[in-house]
Amino acid sequence: MKTLNELKDLFLKEVSEIKGTAFDFNYDLAEHPEISGQEFETVKKIFAILDNNNIKFEKELAGLPTAFRATIKEAPNSDVKIGIIMEFDALPEVGHACGHSASGSISLLSALALARLNEELDANIDLIGTPDEEVAGRKIDLANQGYFNDYNFVIMIHMNSQVTYPSLQFLALSDMEMNFTGATAHASASPWEGRNALNGAMLALHGMDMLRQHVKTDTRISSIITRGGESTNVVPGKAQVQTVMRSSSRAYLDEVIKKVKNCADGAALATETQVEYHPINADFADMKLNEPGIEAIRSVMRELNIPFEEDDKSMLGSSDIGNVSHVCPAFHPMLAITDKYLPLHSKEFADVMKSDHIKEVIENGAKIIGFFILTALKEPGLLDKIKTDFGKNNN
Repeated sequence: MKTLNELKDLFLKEVSEIKGTAFDFNYDLAEHPEISGQEFETVKKIFAILDNNNIKFEKELAGLPTAFRATIKEAPNSDVKIGIIMEFDALPEVGHACGHSASGSISLLSALALARLNEELDANIDLIGTPDEEVAGRKIDLANQGYFNDYNFVIMIHMNSQVTYPSLQFLALSDMEMNFTGATAHASASPWEGRNALNGAMLALHGMDMLRQHVKTDTRISSIITRGGESTNVVPGKAQVQTVMRSSSRAYLDEVIKKVKNCADGAALATETQVEYHPINADFADMKLNEPGIEAIRSVMRELNIPFEEDDKSMLGSSDIGNVSHVCPAFHPMLAITDKYLPLHSKEFADVMKSDHIKEVIENGAKIIGFFILTALKEPGLLDKIKTDFGKNNN
């Protein structure tokens, strides 16, 4: 059996030989983005690459038309199972402004290189295609249906601007639709006969604004009015609000949801309207961090001379990989694509996906994933430490 350093050298050689495939894939996606849940041409391109590399794959995982699982390494006599997660959905109007063309290419490149080390690895390794992260969070479906249950860990890398982080703390997220119902009436001739549903919605928003002063600092409440009436001379009988709530703790988020509903219930009482609540999307869970694995990722970044800052445990975003982290150990480093700040989901961020510099980012990301997996397989006790930490944090 080869040593860890020998395996790393072989892995780097394979990355160097096949990285052009990943670069071309990134540029193709950047030029032809497909929004969440509509990634049909994208997965065809992925399947063609897998076919060309003699890698078997399963389509429509969990009944999702653009989800898949590819077998990178099969080891029937090994009980070690590792997953590389691949994202590839884009955003409306701004395309790959969250960097999924590059992060998906990182996952693809690391998987292809590891596949070429097949005989040297005593582990089962899969590439898991997870669509629609931006809207519905389809990793949640996969997690709920047990597709991540048997993995020792899973890993992917996301893009960031300016700063690289070995890990990130995502917030739990819930959203809801509030439907206010009142009574219509002529706004001038007989307004007293009406009950203004829009007033109920606006009063609820004012209550939520005041609530912000009294929630913990990592809690976020954001809302929009999506329906507020049909005509200015009619007292609105229907109004609708969409609200998103986040917090680093799922338990505390549940408390916040109750407080938000209290605001709306009180507004309905004050305006003599009624309010009903409906969820919009599945709940995103908070991210469970795994310190032994994160420390190994830090070591890999140091070895590869990739500068990073200590883990940002106050990240105020959310991702469906948080749900995965409650099922198995999950790692989600953030890799800087620029040395200056660019907002995620901006045209400027999307433009970097088409730049020449993104090649270096993709190659470095693949090296991080590959080196981390090889380290986990060869460093005595690391897999056990990851498992123990996961069990401790999930009790």
